[in-house]
Order: sequence, then structure tokens, then C-alpha cells
Amino acid sequence: MKNYIQAEEWNIIEEGFDPHLNKISESLFSLGNGRMGQRANFEESYTGETLQGNYVAGVYYPDKTRVGWWKNGYPEYFAKVLNAANWMGLNIRLDGEELDLSLCKVTDFKRILNMKEGYLERCFKAELASGKQISVTAKRFFSIANDEVAALHYQLTALNFSGKLELTSFIDGDVKNQDSNYDEKFWDEVNRTQNDSGSYLTMRTKKTEFEVITGVKTLVIINGNQSQLTADTAVKDKYLAELISLDLVKDKTLDIYKIATNLSSQNYDKAELIEKAAEVLNAAVLKGFAALLEEQAAAWATKWEEGDIIIEGDVAAQQAIRFNIFQLNQTYTGKDARLNIGPKGFTGEKYGGSTYWDTEAYCIPFYLSTAPQEVSKNLLVYRYKHLEKAIENAQKLGFDKGAALYPMVTMNGEECHNEWEITFEEIHRNGAIAFAIFNYIRYTGDQSYLKEYGLEVLIGIARFWKQRVNWSEARQQYVMLGVTGPNEYENNVNNNWYTSTLAAWCLDYAAEAAEIVKTEDPARYQQIVEKTAFEEAAEFAGWKAVSGNIYLPYDEEKGIFLQQDGFLDKEQILVSDLPASERPINQKWSWDRILRSGFIKQADVLQGMYFFEDNYDMESLRRNFDFYESRTVHESSLSPCVHSILAAKLNDGEKAYEFYLRTSRLDLDDYNNDTEDGLHITSMAGTWMSIVEGFAGMRVRNNLLSFNPFLPEQWNSFSFNIGFRGIQLKIKVTKDEITINNPAKTIMDINIFNQSHSVPAGETVIAYKGLAV
Repeated sequence: MKNYIQAEEWNIIEEGFDPHLNKISESLFSLGNGRMGQRANFEESYTGETLQGNYVAGVYYPDKTRVGWWKNGYPEYFAKVLNAANWMGLNIRLDGEELDLSLCKVTDFKRILNMKEGYLERCFKAELASGKQISVTAKRFFSIANDEVAALHYQLTALNFSGKLELTSFIDGDVKNQDSNYDEKFWDEVNRTQNDSGSYLTMRTKKTEFEVITGVKTLVIINGNQSQLTADTAVKDKYLAELISLDLVKDKTLDIYKIATNLSSQNYDKAELIEKAAEVLNAAVLKGFAALLEEQAAAWATKWEEGDIIIEGDVAAQQAIRFNIFQLNQTYTGKDARLNIGPKGFTGEKYGGSTYWDTEAYCIPFYLSTAPQEVSKNLLVYRYKHLEKAIENAQKLGFDKGAALYPMVTMNGEECHNEWEITFEEIHRNGAIAFAIFNYIRYTGDQSYLKEYGLEVLIGIARFWKQRVNWSEARQQYVMLGVTGPNEYENNVNNNWYTSTLAAWCLDYAAEAAEIVKTEDPARYQQIVEKTAFEEAAEFAGWKAVSGNIYLPYDEEKGIFLQQDGFLDKEQILVSDLPASERPINQKWSWDRILRSGFIKQADVLQGMYFFEDNYDMESLRRNFDFYESRTVHESSLSPCVHSILAAKLNDGEKAYEFYLRTSRLDLDDYNNDTEDGLHITSMAGTWMSIVEGFAGMRVRNNLLSFNPFLPEQWNSFSFNIGFRGIQLKIKVTKDEITINNPAKTIMDINIFNQSHSVPAGETVIAYKGLAV
């Protein structure tokens, strides 16, 4: 675990430059706006260890997969969001010496990620080999007010010399992904243009033929006067530059501004990209850096008003939750239903930037409560639009009659993951998608979603589960063979409790959803029946037969649900007995050893108990929690939040807080030694869940919000806003009470400490533990 980020409520701060931590910091200080983003790479040259990364949402390449291609049904490619053109590059030479922090003596180095206003600032002093000393302050941001614009202000001051400055401001499209198979490059140049409005480089992806134009206008100001740059006459593929040579005077500051735009053929015709880029860029340049930054601050103020969580008395916890909320809002804004949330967002390339089940299981609750309803709805519509591909995915594996298997990893609905034991065995993602539909409707009350989109998806998923089980003569029950549950440290197991429990629930929910649509809109129901060739009586009967008689492994002696058949045959060693030197086991042990151990990567049985908590009494939850938590190494970022929520429900404040800190500071403190690859964006939604569903005990029951909060000992209070069915409530929790303010013009009925209350329009209600209002 690292601990070099200073604790501050609104800022992420690094002081001092340690090259060994640079890739971690590049991840931590990443920026984005839902449409594009960038790791915190230096503007100037840097020959030290770095992961250069610029990304444009939705632009991907079907990279060749290295394994499994000989197996029927195996994906032909692994989709990757591509490292795109670097727009911010500055090459700086001082009397012929290049500024490169890996070759300089660096002092007074500081990076600040200002989360309140949405920008990154970096400052340092550098002494070159010749003894020349300079100071630099750089500030940049990706606008969420206009998601087609990014901007940079770079200030350079000569401290102990006057001399010649040679500046090259460039766009570099000659890039590749760090993990590209066979070191292949995925971009071809289409054209390059330089004129008075700026420099424009258009690149096209191989195979998928997306086109992205990067436009940049560079302004150099010295002594208040703008200096003229000239176009680079050097011939270099996939590269554009502007040059300037001028006299740098001791103690005088040089100001360099770069205003940039990235536009893609997803949103514009290819023939008009240059025209549109010039239009966007000219408008941004006309506003200027300061005005653009003011717009950015105002846009972020609105985001924080909707979704901030305020913690009093614990700066580290406060910083952590804001960092997680900040990164989630940088990654996905919900404006475009074609986009989704990659596990690394715009902060790295691991997992290909594709869509996983993380979105439905973890991210939907965050956006339901902190953003307009359309945002979470778009995440579900994304899956609806991929239904036909999900049916094709199932057909490749031998399923028929409209059965749908949603992909484990996807960009366009096709399965593109390259590990068989996950791709075709970790089928519980089908259940997460169905649960997200249920969760969305439960939260919003938007029953119309079923007839518009949801029922078709649920029918496809139910058909898959019906065909995926088989009848066991020995057990006289349906069994689920050859699966991988959420605990990926177990592969190809039989009767994973979570998967089978989810499958049974999906079958029942699909039938319930069909009855709802049939009753509320018979005409639409008939359209769906015809479109899906739905055989109502026979399919309902088949679904009910499976859901009512599926085998769910259980140990009577211990009173626990068994993760899968034979789990107790493993050596039952606890995590507390595992030496620190052996962790993380995914970096220290062979895969063979991991698979034979009883250690659990992430919540599996407990994931199911979290989803369906109302089905289990507290004693059952406690027995299962105590058994499985003690065997879980939490080497998935998705794990600690579920444990935190369940510990809170069990009134184990110490464990709930411990897991909250782990999930919230997973990246800030680099718990799993993997932050350098990028941040764990989707698990950050779990941090929010740990507070709102864990410490505040928020649930939706019988169409009402319910709260059963407690306050961690380390905190004086915490407060947050919750959007629910058109009303945004303001919640504050202290040691003995919860305060709920209803600023709306309508009354709000809620449940507090298991008692029903009404919060009048424009008024505040205070409830006390164990007492009525």
C-alpha cells in the first residue's frame, strides 16, 4: 500500500517527484469529460517510465486475440478503446538542451487535482545539466460544459539565465496501445491541415474505420504580446507541429495556451469533420482559456450539488469519496446511449475500455440517485440495443429459440473477451442485466420501461437460463454445470450458488414482467409476443419448473450456502493465516495454486445475499458473512463495497468502516499494487454505495425510500443528496439522528428506522434512533 497522496477535502495532492510513482500518479490525476480523456502525462518530453494515454469514447479496434481461437464459438477479437492522438505535446529546448524531468534535477514539484472545479495543476522547478534553472506551472482540463473541448495553459519562467527558447507544439498520432498484440498500431493517417485557425490531424482506425480529427490552436504570449508560430516543414507521418524560436529573458514568464478539440465520425459525417472541428475550435479560442475554465467550474458546481457527499471529522474519508464521485462523473455523463462505462474509464487500457457487468451491478445505483433519470435509463437502453447480438452470441454456443447471452466484454454487443473460463462460464452477467432492469423500475417507478424495452430483454435472458440448466436424475433437481461465479479464483465449477440463485430469480421476474405488460398494455404485449415468437403457456411453465426446483448447495451443519459443489473439500485456511508476503496471491502464486485454494477473489455468495437481502434473515446473513469474509482476499476492486454494505446491515461498524476505506482509497493508496494500469472506475460506484446503502441504510421498499443509518465512530456526521422520482432530498446523519429536508413542492413519504413518516413540501424532518419523530 502506498501513502504519498496528501489528505485534503477537495484536492488530490502529490508533493515531490518520485519517478517510481509516476505511472501511479498518471492514473490518479487523469482527466475526462465523458466524451474523451487523458492520463496525467507531462506536456513536455519525458523519457522516464510512463504510460501515454489519450482516449476518445466509443472508438475501438478489434485486436487479434492470442488464445482460444481454435474453440468453436470463441471470439475472433478482443475490442480495445484506442490510445488516440496526443494533443498537448510540447517539446522545449533551452539553448539546445531539452527539458526532460527524467534528466533534470527536479525540486518544488507539486501536482494538484482540483476536484471542485475540475482541473489539473502541476508546478515544478528544474535544473538542467548546464545549470540553467526554470520554473513551470501547467494547468489543464477537459470541459464538461462542452465535451468536445480541452484546454492547457503552460507557464515557463527562466530563473537564472537569459537564452534561446525553441518550442515545438505538436499533435502526435503515431501512437499504440501498451497491450496491443504483436505491437500493432491501429491508426492510419487520413489528412493533415494547418491554417490560421489551427492544426488539424485526422486519423482513421484500421478495420473499424472510425475517423477522429484532433484540432489544436497554440498561442504563445510573452510580455503580453502574442508571438507568431510557424508550421513545421519536416515530413513526419501521423504528426503535426508548430515551431517558434524566441529569446527568453531572466525572470520573465512565457505563457503557452493550447485549446483542443477531438471529434469523431460517430457524431459527424467524415466529410465534414474538418469544418466542424474548425467551428468548435474557433468558438473555444474566441472564449479564451479563462472563460472556458469558468464554465468548467460552473458545470462542476452543478455536478457537486447533485451528487456530493460531505463527511465531517475524517479528511481521508472525505477526500476518498469525492475522488470516486469525481472520476465517475468524468467517465460517464449519460448524454449518449451508445456509450457505456469501461472499468478503467479514460485512465488506462486494461480491460480494453469495454463494457462489463460492473455497469449493471455497481454503477446503475449511483447514477439512479445522483443524475437525471435519463442517465441510468440510457445505460439500460445500451443493452436493449444489443439484444440481437446477445441472441447471436447464444446461438454460437448452441442455444436457440431466441435465448440471449449478453457478452462478458463488449463494445458493440458482440462477445470479445479472450479467456474461455470467463467468456462462456461467467454467465451470471445475464442476471446482473436483468436485476438492473428490476432495480431501475423499483427506484424510478418507470413501469413503462418494461413494455418499451425491458420485457424483450428479460424473455431472451429467461430463455437462456431455461436451456442452460439440465435435469439431474440423481438429485431430482435442475443443476447448473460448468460455470464461473463472481469469484474468478474458481473456474468451471458445478452449481455455483450465486449463479443458480440469480437464474431462478430471472425466470420468475421475466414471468412477472410479462404479466405486468400483458395487463397494462395488451396491444404492446401482443407485439412483443409476435416479435419474439413467445409461446406463453409452454414457456411460463418451463420457467416455473426450473425456478421452483433448481439445486442450490447448502451445508446444514454450518448453516451456510455453499459457493459451489465441493467447496468444503478445499483446505479451509483463513486470510488471517496468509502471510503478508504472499499477497496479493494473484501476483505471488501460480494460477494452479490459486484454483486449488479456498481463497475467494471477491464477493460471490455474499453478492447474491446483497442483491436479495430481503429473502434472508439476519442470522443466516451473519453466518454466511462470517464464513466467506474470512476467506476473501478482495483482489477484485468490486469486492470490499459489498462487504461494507453487509457489515453495516449487521451493525458491525468496525468492519463496515474498514471495507469502506479499502474500497474508497483503493486507488489513492494503491492497495492492490495495480493503480499504475489505470483507476478502478466501476468499483468507485461501490464506494458511493458503501456510504448511501451501507452507513445510511438506504433501500427502496414498497415504492418508498427507506433509511436505517448509523454513523461510523470516526465521523462527526455525513450528508448527501438523493434524487428520487423527481424529488431531490437532502439527508444528514449524526450519531443519534437523521435529518431529511424536502425542498420540493410535494409531500414525500419515507421510512426511517422502520417507521413511516411524511416529509412535508419545503420542510425538514428529524428522526431519532428508537424514537418516533
